[in-house]
Amino acid sequence: MNHHSPLYQWLCSHRLLCFLLLTAGFIGFGVLSLDLVRLVSANAGFLLTHGWAGLMEGGLMQLLELAGKALAAMVCYMVFKLCEHALLDRLAHSGVRRRPDSNAASKPV
Repeated sequence: MNHHSPLYQWLCSHRLLCFLLLTAGFIGFGVLSLDLVRLVSANAGFLLTHGWAGLMEGGLMQLLELAGKALAAMVCYMVFKLCEHALLDRLAHSGVRRRPDSNAASKPV
């Protein structure tokens, strides 16, 4: 009982496009997550040091932008993993097809 979404089935049947989407997700995740921890840490330090003044000077807006960047990075990662799973599933099951062996009864053992 294998119930896959239409998107997953489409990805499995379009290998090249799935691979290109996998590559785009990988690059997007890498670009969006580059230095994200350092920037969030610096922003948190700025807000802790300057308090309310830091919030008023744009620290809260920057924190929200960094949170949005983190969410976008996770979407790219999920696209990457979905495409990876679809490609690996297709690769793992591409040569496994059960064919009835009509000569099995007539072959000597």
